[in-house]
Formats: sequence, structure tokens, C-alpha cells
Amino acid sequence: MEQKPSFDFDTVIDRQNTTSEKWDRYAGRDILPLWVADMDFRSPPAVIEALLERVEHGVFGYSGPPKELVETVVTMLQREYGWSVRSEWLVWLPGLVCGLNVTCRAVGEPGDAVATFTPVYPPFLSAPNLAGRELVSVPLACEGEIWRMDLAALERAITPRTRLLLLCSPHNPVGRVWTREEQLALAELAERHDLVVCSDEIHAGLVLDEDKRHIPYAALSPEIARRTITLHAPSKTYNIPGLGCSLAVIPDNSIRRSFRRAMAGIVPHVNLLGYTAALAAYRDAEAWRQALLAYLRENRDLVVRAIAGMPGLKTWPMEATYLAWIDARGLGVDDPAGFFERAGVGLSDGVPFGAPGFVRLNFGCSRSLLIAALDRMQQAVTHNRNGG
Repeated sequence: MEQKPSFDFDTVIDRQNTTSEKWDRYAGRDILPLWVADMDFRSPPAVIEALLERVEHGVFGYSGPPKELVETVVTMLQREYGWSVRSEWLVWLPGLVCGLNVTCRAVGEPGDAVATFTPVYPPFLSAPNLAGRELVSVPLACEGEIWRMDLAALERAITPRTRLLLLCSPHNPVGRVWTREEQLALAELAERHDLVVCSDEIHAGLVLDEDKRHIPYAALSPEIARRTITLHAPSKTYNIPGLGCSLAVIPDNSIRRSFRRAMAGIVPHVNLLGYTAALAAYRDAEAWRQALLAYLRENRDLVVRAIAGMPGLKTWPMEATYLAWIDARGLGVDDPAGFFERAGVGLSDGVPFGAPGFVRLNFGCSRSLLIAALDRMQQAVTHNRNGG
């Protein structure tokens, strides 16, 4: 019987003094950082080995996407999602945020409007204005234990100048895996209003619920694909965001030309180590990814149980990602992120997501660190409730 490889997610790796954005924010202070979407785990062994081999070569000149990487991505999208993609549809980018900003410049004209659902990853809210577009934000509807797209509210908010919709799928921060039916309903609205949809699918490989499956928006039909830009990257799934390798999948020739024009002379090429890591991740790290998902499921369940026992806080089941969205308005404090920082836990403030009173917790870390952080949160909440 073949023995499954084992991977170590429990060992705490010291990231201090490594110019880590996540850990340097609280340098010199006893604050556990659970904020930016950056896991504390070592990247897959296959990725590390591939990087060591490439570094050993010793020449770091200009580089394009390896043919094998292009083939691997096309194969992966077909295998994982049943999505048939042509290699010429791929546009390589040094980051997904860059892709959001290029998209806002590539679709429509200055003065047009870009719609999105909130709360959402902050660059969704900043990219339209940076491109000279108007932002149209539509709150997601929270129905009991589930967040949903409010399509009626979206339809009311769309203006004659709305040209683009930014979709986060799976959704950061609420953790939803949008169903086929939800996305088809959105696609019908987008076609009726002649909207291009940009679907950020960076968390596609991090679906935690075993009974759910990520469905790429563009894979719904060839007609839907023709008005879609899909953004993808290995960075979140395999913990290689610092290596800067992302891609856009753009089936329509005209939209792809506009996208490339918006990139021209501004967007740098992906660096060769980014390509190296992406290839090794997609090609050789599936066993690691499955082990990661099992570990994250247990971390998620731990967070859900712990938050349920903290009066004034509410969270929702996270179907995907390693991020917990927490409603802290019941605490009765003006600044919940600052409140938890003072308690020794660094969380993302909900304000940049379009949701004051909320915080986001990153549980992509060793269980011992997560337990320590949750204990600090519990003590702070209890002290607050008792009038401390």
C-alpha cells in the first residue's frame, strides 16, 4: 500500500527579520499577526527544490513563460474545472492586483462606472478610482448563515455608464463558493446590461468544503466567456505571493487586445523565479495542497467554535479561503481592529473592505499560534464584557 507523503504545518517558522510585511508590521511588539492573506507555512517542497535548481544555474536574465507552464495551466484548468482554455488566451502578470487595475483601464472609458459587491478585497474598491472610473458598490445580502449576491440591488445600482463588474470568486472576505445557479443569474444580468465581468479566482484552489466545487465564471458557457476576464494565480494556494506570478485568461480577442494595450510600457514582465515556482506548484504540489486543505479545515473549525463562544462576535462558515470574516459590532467598541491589537492580535480592519465594525482573521498559520491568538481574543472579549 502506497504511503501518503506527510507535510509539516505545525512547526512555527520564525519570520521575524525576513522583511515580512505580515510580521514586520508589529516588530518589537507582542502582537500575533493574523491579518494580510499570507500563510506562515513553508511553500511546497517541490517548489523549493525547483527554485534551488534554478538558482544553482546562476543566470537570471530576461525570461518569458516556459512552454511547459502554459501547457500545465491549460491542463490544470481542464482537469480541475472542466474548463477548456487555449494557450493564446493567457496573459501573464506580475500580480493579481495589477490585473484588477489593468482591467479597470482596459474596459470602457474614463468616467465610466465599475460595479462590485461589498465587503470585498480592498483593491476592488480602489482600482476603479485609480483608473478614472466611478465605483458602484453593492452590499452582499446576509441571509442567516449565508452571504448572497443581491442581484436586485445590483440592477438598481447599475447606471448607463456601468461597463464592468468585478467579481470575487471564491469570495474574499466572506468565504463563499458561488454556485452555478448564482453565477448563471449574474451572467444573465451582465448580458442584459452589456457588462464585462472580471472574475478574481485567486482562491480557486482553496475550497475547504468537500461537498462544494469552484466553478470558473467563464466556464459557464462560451457566450459568457466572451465577456469575461478571469484572474488566476498560484500565490495564495501555494504560499508564493512574494514571487509575483499571476495570469489573466481572456478568450475574447478584442478585450485581450485592450488589456494588453493597458499594460503596455507600464506592467513589468513576470520574473523567472516566479515562473519557476508557478510551474512546480501547478505540476508537482497537488499532494501538498490536499494536505494543506485538511489542515486548514481543522483550523477553520477551531475558529468557528472559538468565535461562537465570544459574546459580541459573529462569524460565518468559511466555504473557501483561509480567512474568517468576523462581525465585531456587538462588542460596542469604535475600532475593533485596534481593540484586538491592544489585546495582542493583529487582524485586518473591515473599513478598507467597505465594512466598518468587522475584522478579518487569517487562519493560515500553525495551530499553536492560532490557539494562542484565539485565547488572547477570548480574554479581551471577556474583559470587555465585564466592563474592564
